Amino acid sequence: MLAPLTHWMEIALWVVLGSMAVDFLIGLFKLGTGGSLRFVPDFVVRYLKDILYYVLPLLVLASVSVMDSTGWIVLAGYYAGAVAVVLKYLWDIKAKL
Repeated sequence: MLAPLTHWMEIALWVVLGSMAVDFLIGLFKLGTGGSLRFVPDFVVRYLKDILYYVLPLLVLASVSVMDSTGWIVLAGYYAGAVAVVLKYLWDIKAKL
């Protein structure tokens, strides 16, 4: 069972998912304007893998944060991971534009 996300943890998770969605939509637009949509399955699978590699560990850190006796070590890792994922997608968006 997952621990309830704090307000700021939930906002960070929505920012991560939003940056993934914006990158997906820009990539889909670029793929559509390129003339052919024949590589769409690989395109979609990439984002499913990114959810598995980036979002799932954030959710695991959120659930482990209940066991943190200091109350801030796991949260610092959570926010550092969220910022790193958002920066990765911002750089990907910049490269696509």
